[in-house]
Amino acid sequence: MSARSAVGSFFAFAAKQPVSSHGRQRSLHTLPRSSVRPSQCLRTQRRFQQQQQRRAAGSFAGNARDLWSRHPLQVSLAAGAILAGTVALVYTNYMYQTYILGAFHNYPEEVAKKLRRALYYTNTDLQPQEAIKYYKQALQIAEEMEIDPFSDEIMGVKIQVAKLMEDVGQIGKAIQVLEILRRDSLEFLRQYGDREHNKTKRTRVLAKCVGMSVKLGELYGTAEIYDREMSEERLVWAVETVLKEVQRRQSIRQASDLSDEQLDEREGKWMSNSEIGASLEALATNYESKDQHYLATPLFLQALSLQPTKDCHTVILMNNLASSLAQQSPRAARAAQDYAQSRVINSAESSAPSGPVATRETMIMNAQTWAQKALEVAGSMKPPVRNDECDLGCAVATHNLGEFAEMLGDKGEAKRRYQEAISIGKAIGFQEGVQNGQERLKQLKA
Repeated sequence: MSARSAVGSFFAFAAKQPVSSHGRQRSLHTLPRSSVRPSQCLRTQRRFQQQQQRRAAGSFAGNARDLWSRHPLQVSLAAGAILAGTVALVYTNYMYQTYILGAFHNYPEEVAKKLRRALYYTNTDLQPQEAIKYYKQALQIAEEMEIDPFSDEIMGVKIQVAKLMEDVGQIGKAIQVLEILRRDSLEFLRQYGDREHNKTKRTRVLAKCVGMSVKLGELYGTAEIYDREMSEERLVWAVETVLKEVQRRQSIRQASDLSDEQLDEREGKWMSNSEIGASLEALATNYESKDQHYLATPLFLQALSLQPTKDCHTVILMNNLASSLAQQSPRAARAAQDYAQSRVINSAESSAPSGPVATRETMIMNAQTWAQKALEVAGSMKPPVRNDECDLGCAVATHNLGEFAEMLGDKGEAKRRYQEAISIGKAIGFQEGVQNGQERLKQLKA
């Protein structure tokens, strides 16, 4: 396939229908009418012109001394403003050179020039059609210059196109872009990934494929598309690929007696624990949305074990884990635990389940433990680490503790927790939480 035809197929979606920001025509904005009458404007202009003529008649130094003697404060302020403006101009030029031009230093100038225009119409003056035109031109030039289509730079441009489509509400087109890139990347891995000189490139492209699959799982699950089967298929592929790659790298390290640094140098750096955890969490959320809590629970647990540090997102994971535990059957949970244990990522932390299957009451008590841990972690977070996830997590964990108490028949504790959750919800503006708490209180009194 020629360079132009390959890029043409990638951008075929752009010509199918016009794209506007958020699907609406952009409105024009006018300045408010001036409150100054035209005659007054003319008088002001004439006075200014007369002053300019008088100042031009004398020497610059003489006029400056005269101006200073008559308006010392204003002249000082003006001089300061000029100096500040000069500094700002120098700083702006530095920022432009460092962050605007510097962002394109990996691209040939011919490609970078088109990308600058594309980003202008993406980030500054949102015009999706214009942005797409320049992205397409940049990729065409890159192919003509035989730049590696699976380099971070070129793949990044295509991913940016998908993001633009998502941002303007064209979810189907965003999916199409990512699916084409994912397909081409997997074909490259199939044909060339096992070659010795492609080891690090294989790792990098495979990680990109995992990230794209997780994003596709999210996009397929949106209200505009809502293809649950495709969403699950992409997420399952991402998680299984992550697990297989982790196991493959562990085998290589053990067989060759390599350190983590030596393994990264030989095979390329793989995904971080937080990135792996994000893929597990995405699949867990998918299962939870379909009430398959026995499948969601072990994934939430593994995602939690991969959190590098305790933060506000840890609170969300603990809440999700607690909710899944409380809503699944004990026997299904044990089967899922056995399956997940055979594929655990952190093998050092794994231990085979033993003993009888947990009872329903035991599982609810375990859920209580995780919800309480979520409250403790949220309470320990201080600014600037603390964010809205901690506040939301506090409200949700408190409400969940009310529901767990109600499941165990402790209506007094349930009432206290619901009232506390309502209070927290009002304080942080979490109206949905307030309504849920009030509804549960009504049912308790019924």
